[in-house]
Amino acid sequence: MIEALTGAVHNINPDLVAVSGDLTQRARRREFAQARDFLAALAQPKIIVPGNHDVPLYNLFARFGRPLERFRRYIAQDLEPFYADNEIAVQGINTARSLTFKGGRVNERQIALLHRRLAALTNVTKIVVTHHPFDLPEHYPEHALVGRARLALTQLANSGIDLFLAGHLHIGVSGEMTLRFNIAGHSGLVVQAGTATSSRTRGEANSFNVIRIDRAKIVVERFDSSAPGTAFRCAATVSFQQTQAGWLRTPSAVGEESAATVRL
Repeated sequence: MIEALTGAVHNINPDLVAVSGDLTQRARRREFAQARDFLAALAQPKIIVPGNHDVPLYNLFARFGRPLERFRRYIAQDLEPFYADNEIAVQGINTARSLTFKGGRVNERQIALLHRRLAALTNVTKIVVTHHPFDLPEHYPEHALVGRARLALTQLANSGIDLFLAGHLHIGVSGEMTLRFNIAGHSGLVVQAGTATSSRTRGEANSFNVIRIDRAKIVVERFDSSAPGTAFRCAATVSFQQTQAGWLRTPSAVGEESAATVRL
């Protein structure tokens, strides 16, 4: 899977690679070393945030005393990385916490950081990368979201954030974020990453997303691999258009998934 994924990234040659956490299964040194070597093989700039699996589970001293020491040592020192160019601005936020084994949380300092970094920017697509999602389709319970999601989205409603990228649930899904919370002034898209290389696929094929941005248009392509070692190929495409009412899914064209057939 690593070879297939590395080859796919080289062929696509994205401007930026976003990694939304869970680089390891149990935060072991060997796992972090493997993740480091994989990331080193990708030449592109990267935004990388940790997930709950990157916090030690059984070593209680490390879990509560130095929860992300190995992530910092092997992967990245900065847990809140930022990237910007002439077209996009991307802020990573660490939602992994020692006190929760599975869930995550965002705090008021991080909410303020997002507003400070992104609100004043103009003429760029604004993107947030976390491990735990800020939103999901409505049939998912609210406790599946990052802690304080409603507070964060309410305070960030006027920051103009376009995209919220996340992982955690091992499913690939994209959609508008206006239904669950219905916050005045808020319009954004959630793009949920599936499982890239792990066997924890929740019944889906291994996958990753390619996001193509042309300011007022965002196209999300899901690339699947049918079996370990096979090439990743584009399996579904969903397009969104920015309108006066916010980001809306555009009618499906040939080769695109319709809203009714998005696999959740």
